[in-house]
Amino acid sequence: MRFMILITSDEKAETKATEADRKEIWGRYMKYSQELKSAGVMLAGDALANSSKGARVRVDGGKRTVTDGPFTEAKEVIGGYYLIQVKSKDEAVEWAARCPGASSGGVEVREVVEM
Repeated sequence: MRFMILITSDEKAETKATEADRKEIWGRYMKYSQELKSAGVMLAGDALANSSKGARVRVDGGKRTVTDGPFTEAKEVIGGYYLIQVKSKDEAVEWAARCPGASSGGVEVREVVEM
């Protein structure tokens, strides 16, 4: 079974982090990534650029609306993800609980639906 671990964060807090804070956080994520790889469960994983570099797209009645970031009205934004392959949701939750993001912004675990 494949699961996506979505890492949510408060983008305002991220922009206030010092360089030392960012290095420490990055180190924790690198260690976690290595644990997933060593266990053979990690399929993919990346950090995402701040929402200021993104856009939201909506199509309603054939009309496209594009809103450039940052998304100040959002309390949480997705800051990164891991795609893992494990035997059960319980195992995915166990891995997610070890993610550095679980103790700060939070993480969401979602099963990937096979198409």
